[in-house]
Amino acid sequence: MDIILVILGLICCIVGLFGSFLPALPGTPISWLGLLFLYLTDFVENNYWVLGFTLLLTIVVSILDYVIPAKGAKHFGGTKYGVWGTNIGLLIGLFFPPIGFIIGLFVGAFVGELIYNFEDKKGALKAATGAFIGFLVSSFMKFMICLSFLILFLFVAIKNYF
Repeated sequence: MDIILVILGLICCIVGLFGSFLPALPGTPISWLGLLFLYLTDFVENNYWVLGFTLLLTIVVSILDYVIPAKGAKHFGGTKYGVWGTNIGLLIGLFFPPIGFIIGLFVGAFVGELIYNFEDKKGALKAATGAFIGFLVSSFMKFMICLSFLILFLFVAIKNYF
């Protein structure tokens, strides 16, 4: 049973790493689930401090994942129409991987801003750029957290199994 948990945990950490860029997959929670699977085995001593801290980090990053792109759009002059356009563009872009969600995010924010104020094309472009930059920052943050979870997983697994 322990081997199955370790394999499942490793798969979760790797899928979570990919999920840090794909909006359809909640990358950080999946990576944390991988750590949980590892700590449920008999070979690894339960460390509730590590699990608690990484869970707190997962919750904070998951919340920031939704806040950062919206704040990026707002920082560059976007309105709630641009934020809604960003979210709708992300959802539509999921059907056209791998680059569809990035283009969808940008186009969605742009169209949302144009719906709000059709004459201000420069402002709409600026807000769309802000949403895109926010998405990149959010994705990089999730990638780094998921990568650190994978490294922690490998370090603990290798230390306790070999």
